[in-house]
Amino acid sequence: MGNRKGISLIELLVVLIISGIVVGGIYRFFIAQTQAYSVQDQVVEVQQNIRSAMEVLLRDLRMAGYYDYRTPIRVPIPIVGGDSSVTISYQYSGTSRHSVAYWRDGNTSSLIRQVTTTTDTGATTAGPAEVILENVDGLLFTYGVDQDGNGMMDDRNGNNVIGGDDYVSAATVTGGSLKVVAVRVALTTRAEPVNPDIQKMVSPRTLISAVTLRNQCLVRK
Repeated sequence: MGNRKGISLIELLVVLIISGIVVGGIYRFFIAQTQAYSVQDQVVEVQQNIRSAMEVLLRDLRMAGYYDYRTPIRVPIPIVGGDSSVTISYQYSGTSRHSVAYWRDGNTSSLIRQVTTTTDTGATTAGPAEVILENVDGLLFTYGVDQDGNGMMDDRNGNNVIGGDDYVSAATVTGGSLKVVAVRVALTTRAEPVNPDIQKMVSPRTLISAVTLRNQCLVRK
């Protein structure tokens, strides 16, 4: 008889173990790549959402005092937390006054926007409170003021550079004794809580922007 060769049980087990290690490595690599893609997708989504919400907010802030520069920006008592709300007043087409309120809803962690319109006859209509950003961890407004009336934001710390230290809290400007000519907004948001594992890997994003209230900077002659 000829010499018949086969595969022993030990050889078969070795092949199975090696194959399992290779397949396991490929699977772990696939999972890691999937998680990395999901994380990047969440990061992009968070950044796009916070930039869109900030752009809407800054657009309204730029309208403060439109048509009548004497119309002040009004800083109410914050609804939630510290300096986390603002109301912007301006006139539209010379016939109606708009007040746009922003605040962070502590129950839903959402940034809320609401427009109230007052006509020249005194009739007031409050629009719906709309959510423009969800999963908001923080909202902070600070204010640049023009105390000397030259139409420019004051350099309060005297270093000849306008920076974060020159902005003041809402408590400082409440009452209208100081004219607000700039607003600095710090907005913090996090990823959607859809996948807890992915959410832990995406740190909260904070966007800080400052805008000059051009209508407020007009110096009355």
